[in-house]
Amino acid sequence: MATETLTSSEYIRHHLTNLTYGKLPDGNWGIAQNADQAKEMGFWAVNIDSMGMSIVLGLFFLLVFSSVAKSAKQGVPSGLQNFVEIMVDFVDNSVRGSFSGKNPLVAPLALTIFVWIFLMNLVDLVPVDWIPHLAIALGVPFFRAVPSTDPNITFGMSLDVFLMVVFYSIKMKGLGGFLGELAFQPFGKAGLPANLFLEGVNLISKPVSLALRLFGNMYAGEMIFILIAIMFGAGVGVGMFGGALQWAWAVFHILIVTLQAFIFMTLTIVYLDMAHQAHH
Repeated sequence: MATETLTSSEYIRHHLTNLTYGKLPDGNWGIAQNADQAKEMGFWAVNIDSMGMSIVLGLFFLLVFSSVAKSAKQGVPSGLQNFVEIMVDFVDNSVRGSFSGKNPLVAPLALTIFVWIFLMNLVDLVPVDWIPHLAIALGVPFFRAVPSTDPNITFGMSLDVFLMVVFYSIKMKGLGGFLGELAFQPFGKAGLPANLFLEGVNLISKPVSLALRLFGNMYAGEMIFILIAIMFGAGVGVGMFGGALQWAWAVFHILIVTLQAFIFMTLTIVYLDMAHQAHH
């Protein structure tokens, strides 16, 4: 996007505004045409870009892995089959090392989380102006392409993990056992109020930390790319420096993209392992 027609603050604000569908000031439902409208839409607004990109990337993951599974053959594997097998082995080893219970759902869940988040994070390496340019050419006012920079997406995923942790805690220990851990750990019956507070905070912190860690790291990475992009409109010398800086940050950001997906997957496995244990 040409920075000549926008101030730096307007440029940043545009890139950080989601394509939002919700209730407009006139009472009708529609797409926000500016950042202020998007903010005023309230809780029931939907960020179409984040939802759309996450669904597309999820379907892409399912399509690629299912097609490889159907066409897998012995002998020398193709490059794609070899990549998928490496990913499956990597996740399987992670589950074996962190999960001590028996649950056939954990490994597929871990694989889905890792690959899906990795793909969502990977979009952050696309130059920041390419997708907004394409969206404007199609008549779309805003489009944030990286779903993991939207707290609605990260909290949605972490809340799903939280519900599974609670479900398996009750399933494996019974409702009484689950409530007993909240009420009587770690100080026994005499410390009931303190136990409830500490265990309640510990339980609630799981989805909050999962969501905020992923969101915070990816949002910061996106912001740095946007700030570097502003440098391209500040003259040839500054633009050349910005190009070198953008390349260096992109190389470093590959590690962040992968690490954040790995951390989310690993913590999910650990939390589910704790839910399957009698005491933690």
